Amino acid sequence: MAEQYYFLGFDGGGTKTDGALVDGQGRILSEARAGPSNPTRIGFSRACASLGEAAQHTLVAGGVAPELIRGVCAGLAGAARPQAARRMAKFLERAFPQAEVRVTTDLEIALEAAVGSGEGIVLVAGTGSAAFGRNHAGITARAGGEGPKKGDAGSAFDIGRRAFEAALRAHSQQGPPTLLGDSILGALACRDWDVLIQLGAENPDALFPGLFPMLVEVAEAGDSPAREILATAAVALAGLVKNVSESLGLTGKEVVIAKSGGAFGQSALLDEAVDARVKELLPRARIQPLRIAPSLAAAQMARQRAVVSPSLGWSGAKKHERGAGQG
Repeated sequence: MAEQYYFLGFDGGGTKTDGALVDGQGRILSEARAGPSNPTRIGFSRACASLGEAAQHTLVAGGVAPELIRGVCAGLAGAARPQAARRMAKFLERAFPQAEVRVTTDLEIALEAAVGSGEGIVLVAGTGSAAFGRNHAGITARAGGEGPKKGDAGSAFDIGRRAFEAALRAHSQQGPPTLLGDSILGALACRDWDVLIQLGAENPDALFPGLFPMLVEVAEAGDSPAREILATAAVALAGLVKNVSESLGLTGKEVVIAKSGGAFGQSALLDEAVDARVKELLPRARIQPLRIAPSLAAAQMARQRAVVSPSLGWSGAKKHERGAGQG
């Protein structure tokens, strides 16, 4: 009886890492979650630790030994930088020496989860934000994803930063009154604005994305500044889709637009505003959820790239490819 082999997929961002394990027939065996794994935001040591933790939990849950893994695909935020992709790939190569390893971007696996190899656009909004698409000719285009210093408009980081700034303006009586200040102080169990200001300056990644759920709650309670922040985010996110659509010649066509990332599904106000704005810009767009989870799409990509040999079993079609050059 032929030995069974297995394939791992990872979806890693600035907040979490999801892992998925499939067998040689593509059946899902297990899924698991660990901490963030965007190396450009949290550093390579922490990113590798999160990937390792996600892998361990996924393998244990699936009852599979590491030496039986024949393919690994990791879609990571920050992997558009070739050096980052290479370093993360080396870590996975050491962990799974029998596997073909590929490190690509979270955008590529999200697009795979949305439309497979077909035409469409995926809008990703989590800790960061970006849109990524492909047309029938196979040409791809990206908008956004430059990181918090250059962009990420409409992301959880951006929304949290704007919430903090609105609360600070109200606190100093330089802006309209808002419930955001009390909510931020309460959520962080801190009554000292000087401490919060220092935290925002020294470690914004630790502060701003975590304020997103709080802002959603305040906005749904009717707070005008909070609602305005969500409306601004929706315009920015829809603009990313428009930019990609124009680059690929998809404007005016009936194109699939899929939404992915932790910023979606948390606020009806944001979700509905994004949909409405996208439909204004692209009236023939079909907005729909992802077909499958991005981590599962990555696992299936790892499996699809493997070649079965009657004598050797599963083997890598192209050993240890690193990076996609996108997103």
